[in-house]
Amino acid sequence: MPQYRKLRKRHSILDLCHRPELAAEVTLQPIERLGVDAAIIFADILLPFEPLGLGLRFEAGEGPKLDRPIRDAADVERLPTFSVEAELGYVCEAIRLARRALPAEVPLIGFAGAPFTLASYAIEGGASRTFTKTKAFMYQSPDTWHLLLTKLADLVGAYLAAQARAGAQALQLFDSWVGCLSPDDYRTCVAPHTKRALTLAAGRGEGVPLIHFGTGTATFLEDFAAAGGDVISIDWRMPIDAAWTRIGGGGGSQRAIQGNLDPVALLAPAAERDRQVRDILKRAAGRPGHIFNLGHGVLPETDVDAVRAVVDLVHGA
Repeated sequence: MPQYRKLRKRHSILDLCHRPELAAEVTLQPIERLGVDAAIIFADILLPFEPLGLGLRFEAGEGPKLDRPIRDAADVERLPTFSVEAELGYVCEAIRLARRALPAEVPLIGFAGAPFTLASYAIEGGASRTFTKTKAFMYQSPDTWHLLLTKLADLVGAYLAAQARAGAQALQLFDSWVGCLSPDDYRTCVAPHTKRALTLAAGRGEGVPLIHFGTGTATFLEDFAAAGGDVISIDWRMPIDAAWTRIGGGGGSQRAIQGNLDPVALLAPAAERDRQVRDILKRAAGRPGHIFNLGHGVLPETDVDAVRAVVDLVHGA
């Protein structure tokens, strides 16, 4: 969005996150320009790495980097515990500011990274395509792996709950990279910790709805859904009606589904883009509990007008 790019010329990503008034301003931009049905607080899933002492920074064109990635048991054991309200209070303040500025009928979503996705960044020292270091750590040091994910689950659960207390009316747990795992590895090495984080968030977070987001989960969708969440978010790699049947939603069930347009469809000619949108709506068949969304984030090169066109098409369906 042009408004966001204008701010980014003057402020780094971390600066925008650390200054609640700027984070709230960015949060409102999609509501004002795109007409979407909910706002999501502007933040970054890696912000907890700062009080964890991992040396978070962002490099132009390369994304997040960690100066002190996790390499062994000693690194895990020295991770500090901290008060999320004290160390990440600026996110909560941004939520309070955004909530006051938003129209009453527009809900505000808070979010956090899931234990596995956070662990992958912490071990790799940044983004990865293969997650080689992460998987090797998981296989070679299973006890330390589970200790790390337990610590992250406790942190994430407390962080999400704090966002709910600050005014977020829904919470989303992002497990963006969990699709790199086999079904068995997900069940044994990740799912218990995701469930712990979601359970803690639900127990301390004012009872707000929980959205469980992942990509590449087609091979273990049932296990992914069983880990928790009132809403299960899916990507474009499976038809939404088939996914909904697999998680047991629709037709009076309380389990909702979010998705699942491919972000690249927003770069397609209008006729093809609209065809894909209509196909998703047809497959959802008007059942209650469908949140139309992308299967992952908006790509930077996306035309703002294309996003608005999709919003208008969904609203008019």
